Amino acid sequence: MKEVIASPSTRVHALRRGVDIEALAARLGRTTITREDIDHSLQPGAVVPNGSAPPTDSGMSKYWDVDHTAYGPVRVEPLSRFDRVAASNLAAAHATIPAVTHHDRADLTEIEAFRASLRQDALAAGVKLTTLSFHVKALARTLRAFPRFNASLTPDGENLVMKDYVHIGIAVDTPMGLAVPVIRNADQLGLFAISRAITDLAGLAHARKLRPDAMGGASMTITNLGGIGGTAFTPIVNPPEVAILGITRTEITPVWDGTSFCPRPMVPLDLTYDHRVINGASAAKFLSHYANLLTDPRLLA
Repeated sequence: MKEVIASPSTRVHALRRGVDIEALAARLGRTTITREDIDHSLQPGAVVPNGSAPPTDSGMSKYWDVDHTAYGPVRVEPLSRFDRVAASNLAAAHATIPAVTHHDRADLTEIEAFRASLRQDALAAGVKLTTLSFHVKALARTLRAFPRFNASLTPDGENLVMKDYVHIGIAVDTPMGLAVPVIRNADQLGLFAISRAITDLAGLAHARKLRPDAMGGASMTITNLGGIGGTAFTPIVNPPEVAILGITRTEITPVWDGTSFCPRPMVPLDLTYDHRVINGASAAKFLSHYANLLTDPRLLA
């Protein structure tokens, strides 16, 4: 029988409900399974694929069903609809994608000097030129150099959709939860235009005024924790993208220049990728290319 086609969220739902998707597909004589098929198979009187009775609880959740009041005072805070949707999507992505994270660092000495030299021009243009703008520019260039990272795997896992555009998603932490607005055609924008787009989109996200056309369709997402802290983390790929770039706080680090140690502003970089599409060597080359772009602002011109 051909490989069963089911969305990540459907597979997670089947796992939680204790349903074998392949067995269900064989019983139904189909290659495509939906969430409704899972639910129907568990209705009273339905024959469960493995011949057993429908489970009374959803997979691992039975281990989480604890009476916490037995250990002390508690209170219950319901998750918002925003949080519930995000949790479902992240769980599906984590369950479906064989993810690996590659770590590297980039020297921002020249970028920071160049950014300082543009401060007055940026103020005159009404723009707040942040280091994140350089990251967006560098990532857009790197995606052009490594087109396999600017792709999406088809649901059947048999083809790659190669994209001839570069849209960069920016993860924004808002009081309502995480939002990911998208900068369209980032490879065609200058640094000031990118900075303006970041500011505008973040403002709309915080005001809950993002329109549907401002989200979705990203080539890759940047999740930046530099303003908070940390030295490394493992971001979760945001499907249908095949990779995500994490950035943490820049630190002054002694770097050997061949004769002595010099203090350098080094930014940690964390690239999580879908191993079904990208191998380790490609990820290392991608992040090395990206880091090299950040060492010389002229390469971003």
